Amino acid sequence: MAKMNGAQMVVKALEDEGVSTVFGIPGGTVIHLYDALYDSKINHILMRHEQAASHAADGYARASGRPGVCIATSGPGATNLVTGIATANLDSVPMVAITGQVATTMIGTDAFQEADIVGASLPLVKHSFQLHSPDAVQSTIHKAFYIASTGRPGPVLVDVPADVQKGMGDYKYSTQLDFMGYHPENLYDVSQLDAAVSLIEHAERPVIFAGGGVIRSGASELLTEFALKYEIPVATTLLGKGGFPESHPSGLSLGMAGMHGHPVANRALMAADVVIAIGSRFSDRTTGKRQSFAADAKIIHIDLDAAEIDKAIETDVWLVGDASRVLEALMAAIRKKIADHSEWNRELAEIRIKEPMPRGEIEGEIAPWQVLETLRGLTGGSAVVTTEVGQNQMWTAQHFNFEAPRRFLTSGGLGTMGFGFPAAIGAAYACPEQPVICIAGDGSLMMNIQEFDTCARYNIPVKVVLLNNACLGNVRQWQQLFYDCRYSNTIYTRNPDFVRLSEAMGVPAFAVSRPEELTRALERLLAEPGPALLDVRIPQGALVLPMVYPGDSIDHMVSSIG
Repeated sequence: MAKMNGAQMVVKALEDEGVSTVFGIPGGTVIHLYDALYDSKINHILMRHEQAASHAADGYARASGRPGVCIATSGPGATNLVTGIATANLDSVPMVAITGQVATTMIGTDAFQEADIVGASLPLVKHSFQLHSPDAVQSTIHKAFYIASTGRPGPVLVDVPADVQKGMGDYKYSTQLDFMGYHPENLYDVSQLDAAVSLIEHAERPVIFAGGGVIRSGASELLTEFALKYEIPVATTLLGKGGFPESHPSGLSLGMAGMHGHPVANRALMAADVVIAIGSRFSDRTTGKRQSFAADAKIIHIDLDAAEIDKAIETDVWLVGDASRVLEALMAAIRKKIADHSEWNRELAEIRIKEPMPRGEIEGEIAPWQVLETLRGLTGGSAVVTTEVGQNQMWTAQHFNFEAPRRFLTSGGLGTMGFGFPAAIGAAYACPEQPVICIAGDGSLMMNIQEFDTCARYNIPVKVVLLNNACLGNVRQWQQLFYDCRYSNTIYTRNPDFVRLSEAMGVPAFAVSRPEELTRALERLLAEPGPALLDVRIPQGALVLPMVYPGDSIDHMVSSIG
């Protein structure tokens, strides 16, 4: 037991939780906390905006599997974290956000920089705490990390008033937990296991539909073993990419399904007689018209969160639990020789040949797919890749294959522009031995472009590949297809000089616009020892195809626009 103030207790508790890196910005109500950090071995990364701090913590968590930590002062500092907290919440990412707060005696008085961050973030967190005594610091921080990382992961907010940070108390380390109503160890119900086994044993056209839950639960190897053992093809969601090796020699990988999914993945799901959905919440961007999604299939839904069962798609059989644990139970229970799937896999192989991923080209200009496939070849699948949101995100999902989990980091549920660049900073600290690349669009990059300064200050070796089409490309595409080419506020009459802007903040940068110069430019980018930017000029009219129109079935894909 040691005597210390509340701020010192917060830092000591973070150290006891094994935290090595935090992202944040100091302010009035966290001065005490930052003073305590001054004496800590924790590596604090000073970001340029609190939203970027929360995205960096998110990227750290996605890349490492451990909770990311961000810190902000009260009022505007805390509210600036909210977008990042919501992003982590919708994608089930473990995060602990620590905010300063005005003194407990001032709460509710509209004090300077007072904001009810607990109330404001309530719908967007897994749980939240507001501390009222220094003696509660250690147990609260321990609870926050436990809640964030167990069961279905998510962000937890800890609000620490200034007088609690200043107040003295006894720090006593304890791992004892006592929660009413929270028992993640009980999230396991395989009472319908026999029914699931029977469906799998008799399925002639089965498809595994792997979501982000496969990656979060560390079930990728088991999923691969399961798919190979029973020769079942695998389609993924956006967040499930990398859960099964996308270039696996078995040919069982169908790629991503959904609005901009691979034609063979969409057709397989719609033709299947059994769909084994693992860790997927059946997002509307994945299922298309829900009434017709896998309409002829029996659906087995495996998910850790019982609330997801039958929430979006009505299932025939459900199994609640961690994906690894459930897959182990399934493989142990399947004893009969299952149906032969060779003909089914041959059919899918033929579809893959007949309906390849579209690759449009404009003579003399760089096509987005050329950038991504060249980059994939140069990195050999070793890189951690983050994306912004929009066309750049979808092109990456379509044309960059991932062979392992936690290599593809993107904002799925919230679709947060400005996520990818700071998330790459977080990933660089989580995976210091791996190259980290951010694929960005010019619209998204501008939303947190100030973090080039952060990269320069710390020499963070994030490589940014900017797909620059001088517009808000995804919305412009919708305006072209559905709004008679009425491009309302989506085309920039001028764009910044991203090369000079990046260089002004201390990061080397250069541009490329000719296809024959692309490989050399990417090699130069990757050879830079620290951070760097490559501004790739692509056609403004380049579209993300195929595309399933809103409200349509996912097997009704548009692969070309006349």
